[in-house]
Amino acid sequence: MAGVMIQGTGSDVGKSVLVAGLCRLLTNRGMRVRPFKAQNMSNNAAVCADGGEIGRAQALQAMACQVAPTTDMNPVLLKPQSDRTSQLVVGGRVTGVMRAGDYRARRPELLVEVLAAYRRLRAEADIVVVEGAGSPAEINLRAGDIANMGFARAAGVLVVLAGDIDRGGVIASLVGTQAVIDPADAAMIRGFLVNKFRGDPALFDDGRAEIVARTGWRDIGLVPWLADAARLPAEDAVALGRGVEGSEGPLIAVPMLSRIANFDDFDALAHDPAVRLRMIPPGQPLPGDAALVILPGTKATIADLSFLREQGWDIDLAGHVRRGGRVLGICGGYQMLGRRIADPDGIEGSAGSVAGLGLLPVETVIAGIKTTRPVTGELLGGAAFAGYEIHAGVTQVAPGTPSFLRFDDGTADGATARDGQIAGCYVHGLFDRTSARTALLTGIGAAADPLDRHEAVDAALDGVAAALEAVLDIDALLDIAGEAA
Repeated sequence: MAGVMIQGTGSDVGKSVLVAGLCRLLTNRGMRVRPFKAQNMSNNAAVCADGGEIGRAQALQAMACQVAPTTDMNPVLLKPQSDRTSQLVVGGRVTGVMRAGDYRARRPELLVEVLAAYRRLRAEADIVVVEGAGSPAEINLRAGDIANMGFARAAGVLVVLAGDIDRGGVIASLVGTQAVIDPADAAMIRGFLVNKFRGDPALFDDGRAEIVARTGWRDIGLVPWLADAARLPAEDAVALGRGVEGSEGPLIAVPMLSRIANFDDFDALAHDPAVRLRMIPPGQPLPGDAALVILPGTKATIADLSFLREQGWDIDLAGHVRRGGRVLGICGGYQMLGRRIADPDGIEGSAGSVAGLGLLPVETVIAGIKTTRPVTGELLGGAAFAGYEIHAGVTQVAPGTPSFLRFDDGTADGATARDGQIAGCYVHGLFDRTSARTALLTGIGAAADPLDRHEAVDAALDGVAAALEAVLDIDALLDIAGEAA
């Protein structure tokens, strides 16, 4: 057996969750499974054991396979820095910043890297479940494609096409995809599934039959709206606008920066009934009743500091501090809280230096060497945490400033001020472990949910897998994978 590829009729049709669920389903059947996505575009990254970066979705899919994530699972990662440039990560390592036209010119050589990574995974697995990107129907992007049909044909991986019925027009999107793509590409598609269905499945029997009649593809199944999917980390920032505020506890506010990164830092808070998490979109003020404001990570710190000021959030933040509210900065947010940020070589945009928010006695220089590593340690109160660093900045802390945490190797990170009212550090994932989340929420008068975030996500993966097992023709899916073996 080789692999099977889940492509979509468009972005956000649920490919990442479907692949994660299939990875867990097949793993639970006793198979050796690996996830793969040739090219990803996301500022939500995960760090592998060797320090390499991959898309957060592939790290989740590795967890579904019950294996550690590796850079082969996502050999090409694009991290947008501006509307026209992205940082290019190949094999887990930054290789430069590119414009879209430059990237298109490099895709043939990147396909070599992609195929090599896929073959290594295939050699260690019974099946590789491959996730596409966007849609193969974007035929204006087909030349040199390495993410959808370009990869499928080069690697000999057959495709199941997923459509999203919740957004409407699913019959047209599935049948239309076959109509507009190259016939040789269309021949790679051997099945389809319909995702995000609500209501009585029998109501769509005629629709499924019509798709089969018009395309000749195998009907793999009708997937209902997956409640457990809401408990999984979101891959794309579009999910941030859908609202997560719940309980009656203290309010935590997070301004949605234009280049917000690694926003899954807040998933544990979003699912903790002890607090209310509110993502603040541009154009809205920071709420005056917030107990804690968290400045998140960003792919472009200086640009997003300017964006923050354009929204008036710096004024809101100053008022919040005067009222005694707490502030936490993570990664780029930590840098913003300092006195000055300099990017002399234009690593994240235009070269320059700007004044920070002045709430922490630190200064940052954006450096060319990027720090990417998993970390463990303790908050200064003794609560254990596990997370990761992923940043290009070097921050100098003024002598005598209390640190925020200490790593297991004995080194310190971060800074605090005003007896802990203001704090910042480079570590992502601080809230995932119950011990650290409990310590951090105690400061705003909340008692954290004892459920560990890792355990909650693992249970959600089992829930998604069970739901897929009940509605999909897995034998047909495995037959399609076997055809290309």
